[in-house]
Amino acid sequence: MTLTDEGAHRVITPGILYFGTPVVVLSSENADGTANLAPISSAWALGDVFLLGLGANGHTVDNLRARPELVINFPSPDQWKQVESLALLTGADPVPSGKPPGCRFAPDKFGAAGWHPTPSELVRPPRIAECPAQIEATVSSLRPDASDQFVVVEAKAVRVHAEPAIVIDGTSHIDPTVWSPLIYNFRHYFGLGARLGRAGRAEY
Repeated sequence: MTLTDEGAHRVITPGILYFGTPVVVLSSENADGTANLAPISSAWALGDVFLLGLGANGHTVDNLRARPELVINFPSPDQWKQVESLALLTGADPVPSGKPPGCRFAPDKFGAAGWHPTPSELVRPPRIAECPAQIEATVSSLRPDASDQFVVVEAKAVRVHAEPAIVIDGTSHIDPTVWSPLIYNFRHYFGLGARLGRAGRAEY
């Protein structure tokens, strides 16, 4: 039996396809040894490998090609204004073509967001001290996407840092009843709601 869908759904052509993805802020190292920060909304993990989607003309891509280390910082929902404060800033001078109107060069992204750097242990770029979770990673590949507008970065996690308040005591498990990532849902910021259930593959 075939179930017909007539009238039940509409065909639409959205300009973006962010059906709720985590927001992360990437730390990378500039050529002069200073740090750059870049908020992105295309980040997901396959085991201990992260796939990151970056604008092809972004300063972070240049940094990662030359110095393939980074930190993936996870802000909490109440830090969305700090994330948004970075949206129209670039670490490139002059500002690359193709950047949004109003984009300007900012040499100190940490200061612009009101955040503070803290040293990493296995990679050169610093972590964001105020972010509850931070993952040091090394880049294994960068390649253009099918549209040539973005670059897909594969990065292997080498060290995970988490505030004690979001870790289950005596374990290395993040407590999902405490931790709420910042979520980007069609260019609006959200946190998570109450837990709905436990997956069969959950370890706790």
